[in-house]
Amino acid sequence: MVQTVTMMCALAVRGAFEAQILPAFEARSGIKVETFWAPTTVIIAKLAAGERADVVVAMVDAMDRLAEQGAINPASRAEIAHSLLGVAVVAGAIQPEIGSEAAFIDSLLAARSVAYSRGGASGIYFQKLIDRLGIAEAINARATIIPQGFTAECLVSGAADLAVQQVSELMVVPGVEIIGPFPDAVQNVSSFSAAVTRDAADPVAASALIASFITAEAADAYRAHGVTPAFD
Repeated sequence: MVQTVTMMCALAVRGAFEAQILPAFEARSGIKVETFWAPTTVIIAKLAAGERADVVVAMVDAMDRLAEQGAINPASRAEIAHSLLGVAVVAGAIQPEIGSEAAFIDSLLAARSVAYSRGGASGIYFQKLIDRLGIAEAINARATIIPQGFTAECLVSGAADLAVQQVSELMVVPGVEIIGPFPDAVQNVSSFSAAVTRDAADPVAASALIASFITAEAADAYRAHGVTPAFD
């Protein structure tokens, strides 16, 4: 029987994990990784409901709470990546200006529809941001709001002409182009940690998996897929 490690993992690192990090680990170790991909909010809700995995990859503040609750082994924890919010359009479309806060606001207001995720950290932040900027009513009147998943898929389907999310998550969807990150004045950096859960079926294999997240090869994979390694 093939040895298996289960993992609940935030979407921001999916590109790097699927393209390079997980295949390399499986080939080297002979251990299969079964992954549930979801926003951190969904992962935390599933853990609270009693669902289990050997490894959790989640936003730092959520991992802090899991540590306080005794749900993870603190000694196994590794800080793996930082992620920026960005904006994308469908490939070939005119790219609006977002280099300043004023230009960013103007481009959001000019869009036919802006896609964002209700359940992901990026969408939660974006809802608060547009409210703070005083444009929530105008944006939400035409927004394409998904419960979770990749907002850039709304560009490909034609449902929206701008998508906001973590840059790394936007990059996962073929057929779209990243305009750039949010301007500094409205940017929000998300950081992600990995840890072995308290009741992991195979803590040794789980720890080996996490070790593969903080190698030089992993750092290259993160950069190639839109996030910054947190361990350089």
